[in-house]
Amino acid sequence: VQLQASGGGLVQAGGSQRLSCAASGIIFGGKTVAWYRQILGKERELVAEITGWGKTTYTDSMKGRAAISVRAALNMVYLQLNSLKPEDTAVYSCNVVHGATTYWGQGTQVTVSS
Repeated sequence: VQLQASGGGLVQAGGSQRLSCAASGIIFGGKTVAWYRQILGKERELVAEITGWGKTTYTDSMKGRAAISVRAALNMVYLQLNSLKPEDTAVYSCNVVHGATTYWGQGTQVTVSS
């Protein structure tokens, strides 16, 4: 199983960024998928999660500014980030839960300039 996050980059405060997560060896459909981020010097934190039933959860700081979605036909997971702030600068990574195992992908850096 391999997950690969992409779509990061440099964006100005107030801007938007769409992150993508591609998988090989596993199907996202019907599983819980999440995006996490790790801000420099801090612990990794949950940004958004979507269950196999489509229920979404967002960390408080990203409510109203982030949207997680799954496109099953492409086996892709997306994280739309809007109204970005400098404090959103972090490495964003995706994971998927399959049974008792959580698979992690390599992260993508999002840098928000003020």
